[in-house]
Amino acid sequence: MIERYGDHAANERTYLAWVRTGVAVMAFGFLVEKFDIFLIYIGKALHRRTGAHHGLHGAEILGMGLVALGILMMVGASVRFMQTRRAIMSEAITREPGNPVLYVGMVLILVVMGITLLVYLAQVSGHS
Repeated sequence: MIERYGDHAANERTYLAWVRTGVAVMAFGFLVEKFDIFLIYIGKALHRRTGAHHGLHGAEILGMGLVALGILMMVGASVRFMQTRRAIMSEAITREPGNPVLYVGMVLILVVMGITLLVYLAQVSGHS
């Protein structure tokens, strides 16, 4: 039996949850980034201007930001996993590894991006 197996298993479950969340944020970012292409093609099919145009703008920048945030989440999760693993294996009593400000910061970034996306979608639907 592995010493402190329960602690190691909990650490791995937490790590995998953060990785899954990072992948989901990246996938959502890809979807957001490609949303303008969909609007352009739909506009052409309906012979209407949808407000979407070529070049870097709202949805593309937001999508790339979400992909970057997903990558950051996975890197941060990996660092935190290794810190926690070392703490579990150590005989010494240590304070909690990691910085909760990092996690709150990522959530705040997601909230700001979500509000930005909401405003963008409201503007696009207002032009239809």
